Amino acid sequence: MLKEVIVVEGKSDIQRIQQAIEAECIATEGFTLRKGVLEQIRVAYEKRGIIILTDPDTAGERIRRVLTKKFPYAKHAFVPRDEAYANDDIGIEQASPESIRKALSVLHVESLTSSQEFAMVDLVQHGLSGFPNSAEQRAQVGAILGIGYGNGKQFLYRLNHYGITREAYESAIMSLTK
Repeated sequence: MLKEVIVVEGKSDIQRIQQAIEAECIATEGFTLRKGVLEQIRVAYEKRGIIILTDPDTAGERIRRVLTKKFPYAKHAFVPRDEAYANDDIGIEQASPESIRKALSVLHVESLTSSQEFAMVDLVQHGLSGFPNSAEQRAQVGAILGIGYGNGKQFLYRLNHYGITREAYESAIMSLTK
């Protein structure tokens, strides 16, 4: 059984998580984040720690940002968008158990301070920003690094706040050219 409690968006996500791993989960039940749900998450955060695993879409990212502000030392896991899409829907409930286990094997804690290791010039230099296929390239690198998909600005933020090393970044870039 996983020590931390996994925070997901809905009951279908919980069912899918439990097909992948034995873990306790809490569903946010959408963006409203009712007081009772936030209290449940707070208790889990203080006693066991939490892993935020929201859908790789706009709503999921908004929920992740709100939860990160309230629980700054939460761990983060990301299922890549292309591994969470099926039946014309995107979400954790669409991901395979293997994709969920893979996401949970690469956890990051957001640092409150930026490492300043990376700049936008790094993204442009490696084709991750400013080119027709940059979004696809960021998605692939984000999947390799376990930081998920984001636009250029969000991706740069994650590189600098999730402890990604220059070596890991360059290794991920090199794997794209193979």
